[in-house]
Amino acid sequence: MTVTPAISETATPAADRPAHRDPDVLRWLGAYASSAIGDNVYYVALSWAAVRSGTPSQAGLVMAASAVPRALLMLGGGVIADRFGPRRVLLTGSGVRCAAVLTVAVLLLVSSPGLWLLGVLALVFGVVDAVLMPALGALPARITARGQLARVQGMRGMASRLAGVLGAPLGGLGVAFGGAAAAFGAAALLFAVSLPLLAAVRIGRQPHEGRPAGELPAGKEGRAGPEGSGTRELPAGLGAPGGSEQVAAPETSAGPEEAVAPQGSGRPSAARDVRDGLEYILRNPVLARLMVVIALSDLGFVGPLNVGLTLLADERGWGASGMGWVLAGFGAGAGAMSLLLTVRGRVPRAGLVLSVTIAVGAVAVGAIAYVPTLAAAVGVALAVGLLAGLSGALCGALMQTESDPAFVGRVTSVANLFSLGLAPLTFPLTGAAITLWGTGPVFAASAGVCALGGLTGLGSGALRRAELPR
Repeated sequence: MTVTPAISETATPAADRPAHRDPDVLRWLGAYASSAIGDNVYYVALSWAAVRSGTPSQAGLVMAASAVPRALLMLGGGVIADRFGPRRVLLTGSGVRCAAVLTVAVLLLVSSPGLWLLGVLALVFGVVDAVLMPALGALPARITARGQLARVQGMRGMASRLAGVLGAPLGGLGVAFGGAAAAFGAAALLFAVSLPLLAAVRIGRQPHEGRPAGELPAGKEGRAGPEGSGTRELPAGLGAPGGSEQVAAPETSAGPEEAVAPQGSGRPSAARDVRDGLEYILRNPVLARLMVVIALSDLGFVGPLNVGLTLLADERGWGASGMGWVLAGFGAGAGAMSLLLTVRGRVPRAGLVLSVTIAVGAVAVGAIAYVPTLAAAVGVALAVGLLAGLSGALCGALMQTESDPAFVGRVTSVANLFSLGLAPLTFPLTGAAITLWGTGPVFAASAGVCALGGLTGLGSGALRRAELPR
């Protein structure tokens, strides 16, 4: 007997309810904020414990261990999110993370297990993150109206900035007063807080819920795209994009979270689901070009703003405090833009604005390495934060509005593969390039890659004309 996901609540989120007044969105936001603060506490605890338990190189390996499974398994995580539903995946993954961190905290209290335990924990987090991240991107489209997705992205950005401000100090306090075990325990508590909030979120019924992802209902041909994207053909076996054809899930009595599929019904293989997701993206002119824009902008942005900024601060004599001020300028800009999107709720001509902000932001990224004073660098970083905060939120909102609910997890996993899997691999390349050629040329080259992402968006009529729903 095959079990396929269904949704117990039949009410679709009200189109006229602002996201910041929607109890389900607020519960999801509280769960996300608690989990994000826990992430920051966890990374402080992990880095401290790794440094105390091994050499600096061994500690670096532990910190990097989670990146490998995250990069390798991210596409599979998108399949899992689409098959089982994002809320169920988030609940399970958060529970696993809570249990794993709590176990390590207890072991550190009663024994000294060594560096291997931290390495195992980092690998577990990498595997779970590969599943959680696509589900995290897919859930907003299930709990609010499409016209509220930009506002939700702004709210998520604000929560992320809050987590960065609160999480690291909390982790430091935990380490100071109780060692790594206390900090891990605090992280586990924060992960646990997110569980009842997620469990209380009600999901609106979506097209294709209650059958394997990618399977069309009988008699449907899969035409008509999302608002603003135009009509297009889909490859055989793929569901219709979220437009006029809305197919309700069958009523069942199997319980609130699952429906029982008929005997003998098959489910496509995971490899087929991944292939179908990639084909779906390629057949959608907005999503296909958006993935290229995301890949180029992240590949050009992540290295300079992480490794490059540290080396620039050292080269200019700004020190750690100066680097902190530059990062604070970036965070303030991104937070201000998140607040603006939360209040405004929608940006007209989203595709055009997205492409322009990436292109202009690329100029600002390159300029950081050439400004003469720390104050000027902070001002430029503020501009980078404003532009990056806007473009990042619009990327997320356009991905969700352009994606059919049956594919949104896989679409998100492809974007995350570039942003969180491949882009961090540029860290050692950025450091080596700066050693050879200096900060200025490397920042300029990285800015060129970012600008190419913006120009790619401007060169696509489909993406340039893409709109967020009202």
